[in-house]
Amino acid sequence: MKLFTCVVLLIFSTLAFSNTSLPGNRHIAVTGSAELMAMPDIAVVHLNVESEQKTSLAAKKEVDERVNNLLDGLTDFDVDEDNVSASNISTEVRYAYNRGKQDKIEGYVARRSLTVTLKNIDKLNAFMDFALKAKINAIRNIELKSSNEKQLQQEVNALAVSHAKAKGKSLAEAFGVNLGAIYSINANSTHIEQRYGANNEGYKMSTRMAGSSAKPGRYLQENIVFSAAISVVFDLEL
Repeated sequence: MKLFTCVVLLIFSTLAFSNTSLPGNRHIAVTGSAELMAMPDIAVVHLNVESEQKTSLAAKKEVDERVNNLLDGLTDFDVDEDNVSASNISTEVRYAYNRGKQDKIEGYVARRSLTVTLKNIDKLNAFMDFALKAKINAIRNIELKSSNEKQLQQEVNALAVSHAKAKGKSLAEAFGVNLGAIYSINANSTHIEQRYGANNEGYKMSTRMAGSSAKPGRYLQENIVFSAAISVVFDLEL
C-alpha cells in the first residue's frame, strides 16, 4: 500500500478547556494535534437491487436471481462469502392512487441491499461494471478504507501526545519555569474517511451503459485522513 504521511501540528496555550477543570495553582494548558494521510486499499461497496412484478413471489424470485448472478461472479474479484452481506430483503405492494376511488394494486416490489468488501481496490471499476451488467439497480455508496487503520490511528495519537508534551515544555521554559506533573488529559480522536458516492449519489443502471463500448471510467481516489487532538493540563514548578 502506498502511504503518504503528512503531519499537521497545532499546539497552543489556553486559559480554559471545555469539559476540563483547571487546578488552582500555577498551570499551563496545551493542545497537540496531528494528522496522517494514507491512500485507501479497501473499498466497501453498498448495492441495491429491486424488481416490480405482478406477484410478490415473482418479484422476490427476480431479485434473488440477480443477486445470485452477482454472487457467482465474486471469485473473479477475490471476494469470498465472509466479505459479503446480502441477507436483507423486503417486499411491498405498489398501488395506483385514484382520488375518490378505491386504490388499485399495480404490482409488488421486492428489494435487497448488499454490501461487498473489495480488498483489492484496483478491481473497483471492473466490479462496478460487473454489478451493473448483473442488473444491480444502484451503487449507493462506496466507503474507502485502509487495512492499516488501527496502526495509523495509534501513530497519529502518539504524534499528538509527543508534540503536546514538547510544546508544553517549550512554553514553560520560555517563561522561566519547569513543566510539572500532568493534572488532566482530554483526548479527542477522529477518523475521517473520504469516499466515492458522497451525498448518497447512486450510479443508476441502464441498458445503454451496460452495453457501451466507451472507455472505462476513471475514479480519482481520495486520501483517508486520520487525525487526533490531545488536550493536556500541566502543573508548573518554579
